[in-house]
Amino acid sequence: MIASNRGPVSFSMSDDGTLTMRRGGGGLVSGLSEVARDGDLLWVCAALSDGDRGAVRLAPGGRLDRAFDAGPVRMLDISPAVFHRAYNAVANSTLWFVNHLLYNTPFTPQFGMRFRREWESYREYNGAFALALAEEAGPGSRVMVQDYHLTLAPAMLRVERPDLRIAHFSHTPWAPPEYFSLLPDDVAVEVLSGILGSDHAGFLTTRWAEAFMDCCAVFLGARVDRESRTVSFGGRTVRIGVHPLGVNGEALRARAAEPDVESHIAAIKDMVGDRKLIVRIDRTELSKNIVRGLTAYREFLAGHPEWHGKVVHLAFAYPSRHDLPEYREYTAAVQRCAKEIDDEFATEDWDPLILNVHDDYPRSLAAYRLADVLLVNPIRDGMNLVAKEGPILSRRCALVLSREAGAAAELGADALLVNPYDVSGTAAALHEALLLPEEDRAGRCARLREAATAFPPRRWFDDQLAALDRC
Repeated sequence: MIASNRGPVSFSMSDDGTLTMRRGGGGLVSGLSEVARDGDLLWVCAALSDGDRGAVRLAPGGRLDRAFDAGPVRMLDISPAVFHRAYNAVANSTLWFVNHLLYNTPFTPQFGMRFRREWESYREYNGAFALALAEEAGPGSRVMVQDYHLTLAPAMLRVERPDLRIAHFSHTPWAPPEYFSLLPDDVAVEVLSGILGSDHAGFLTTRWAEAFMDCCAVFLGARVDRESRTVSFGGRTVRIGVHPLGVNGEALRARAAEPDVESHIAAIKDMVGDRKLIVRIDRTELSKNIVRGLTAYREFLAGHPEWHGKVVHLAFAYPSRHDLPEYREYTAAVQRCAKEIDDEFATEDWDPLILNVHDDYPRSLAAYRLADVLLVNPIRDGMNLVAKEGPILSRRCALVLSREAGAAAELGADALLVNPYDVSGTAAALHEALLLPEEDRAGRCARLREAATAFPPRRWFDDQLAALDRC
């Protein structure tokens, strides 16, 4: 069984009440959907929209496979108010901010009575998942709980069904104890002990796993064995695993060869001509560091007039979480920065920056194929699959990569690593990437491609199942 906030399908409702089903979005869903097609499993997820809730009400017991051609899926109709507080106020505005080190600490966070109400909703949301999993699971089933939305669910499920084998996987970074301590002490304890309700807790890199173990030692007084990667607490011992997530290269290359991608390649070539192409593809998420990336490009242009008219930066910054004011403001800041670059450097026959904020997956694949340089400079990232997808589709792209991305652990030797806060250093790396000799560029890209495809979703998932079976 898989449990995650977002599921493999979603529904939209037309004015006449007709429901239309489509594939769910997001990187986690993309990776797990590949596994779900081949496996014998049930996916438990939340209804995210009015369309989803309408579908759930037509499905006996929330089982979409009994009313729609959706595969084995149970969707939970959690009240919109509870969902909003759990998802937006706690998961995305608190736990995400802590683990990505995003707080502007002179002003935030402030954990008062409002947060306590929101935390109760987060508990209720996790409890709904735990009860649904307990109802659906057969004796001795394996349950794979996903990510920061569901940190409490493993311990809740353990109470209901101690016979189950439970794993939790964190797709985000994990904060070190000195930053995790921003959370109220009781909340920090509840999050950590919630995950320790599992038999196996997985992370994308050794760095995030060690940070979690450090937090368990500091906040719970747990006994941590770093050599065997175990945490002992409350009379139980939990194994900690490191499971990098990569890309199915064959599937990605096949998708990138389809006609809709080819048409975008032609359009991009018309815009760019024979100029060098720097590409970035991100959501306008605070941790992605788009503004500093654009500022670095601006500094590169200011310091290297010899490149004027000879390079174009194609920046795809797709809107994210616009129901949160911080994200609306950040998208506006990205657009302001882009306009300043255009005002300062553009000429009648040269657009130095092309910014697009409309999500278009085929166009992103086309950009990968044409990239000479791929810029991935997050403040902090659990893994970052963009850094892996680019070298798979381009035979010549040089990767400029933040050392704070989880992917740096696997790709750092052949990328140009940067401090994401160092704008001048990033500008220098962009220049170095453009000047890399072709032989060096091709060799780096080949090795990056090999590393990026070493742990495709199927292997990533199977490795966790095998680790859970050993617990």
